[in-house]
Amino acid sequence: MTSNKSVCIVGPSKRFLSGISYYTIRLANAMSVEKDVSVVCFRQLLPTFLFPGKSHVGKNISDLNFSPGIPVFNGMDYNNPLTWIQAYRFLKAQKPDIIVLQWWTSSIAHMQLLLKIFAGFLNKPKIIIEFHEVVDPFEESILPIRLYSKITGKLLRKNLDAYITHSESDKELVAKRYSISPEKIHVIPHGLYDQYGELLDIKEARRNLSIKDDFVILSFGLIRKYKGTPYLIRAFEQLPPKILEKSRLLIVGEIWEDRKELLDQIKASPFHDKITLVDEYVPDEKVNLYFSAADVVVLPYLRASQSGIAHIAMSFGKPVVVSEVGGLKESMANYEGTFFVPPADIDSIREAILNQFGERKHYEAPDQKWDRIINCYIELIQSI
Repeated sequence: MTSNKSVCIVGPSKRFLSGISYYTIRLANAMSVEKDVSVVCFRQLLPTFLFPGKSHVGKNISDLNFSPGIPVFNGMDYNNPLTWIQAYRFLKAQKPDIIVLQWWTSSIAHMQLLLKIFAGFLNKPKIIIEFHEVVDPFEESILPIRLYSKITGKLLRKNLDAYITHSESDKELVAKRYSISPEKIHVIPHGLYDQYGELLDIKEARRNLSIKDDFVILSFGLIRKYKGTPYLIRAFEQLPPKILEKSRLLIVGEIWEDRKELLDQIKASPFHDKITLVDEYVPDEKVNLYFSAADVVVLPYLRASQSGIAHIAMSFGKPVVVSEVGGLKESMANYEGTFFVPPADIDSIREAILNQFGERKHYEAPDQKWDRIINCYIELIQSI
């Protein structure tokens, strides 16, 4: 153990399962090898009916869990003061020296602010906030949420001991948007999501998915406006006819936004019979099935801080066609299988896909293992 400082990591539980849930678990498990770690989970983030992925709330669709021996409070509810008191008692018992808050949505701002206040009543641990999103575009578009986020967020971010982003571009955005000194913002890479096992035989995977096509283009992850899925469909339609007849566009992910527009676009496509849409939040056990079946993964984002899907694709060694936006320009740059395209550029997306036809290459995953990531955290913790 490098020092006796204990760490409490704060993030979402698996009830509202998302990429940040996975990140919280992976970070806590990796850090527990080096330090005493505890976890506070947010259990109920907002009224369930308002959550775009309400169909999977509370379902056990992930096998990933916190390591035995890590004390976990699960958890705080946005509307239940009793759970706030219980969280205070948990912190009082654990006595962390460092609290790491995961920031990805303004819906949890008041709960994080409460934890900051609680820390002042205890042993005054150092507080770090880790930004996964600078601001959610959907939340920013709704006036009451935008005002709530601005007020509570400002109180939360004030006078913290350190701030973390996953890229230099996000560091610049955070510094500018929130008037935070760049010297207090530390860039720590995003660890790979490599928990999904080994690739399956490609023929077996396609047989399990009833795919008979020779060339499979995979779009994976939550379907939201900024993911750029309509541009991928249009690029697919413009592939040469001889390649189109051998190809399958496989769009897999729970639809959160613009459902009608997407369904109408697929239905109206002259090649709708070559497009498969799987509208679900994919259970862990099926993730490697879809990636095993794919020849290329395409992520035509219009904007992005990071992408958990890109990190899954890299861990599987798949070629990735990805928009050159935000933090992806840095996190994907060292991966040989990255093929950057300008955002919303249909011709570039088509050409990048076309260049993968018949290639079927496997690439070496970049050195973003969690032990290396934890070393960065430890250096930061020691510095504050």
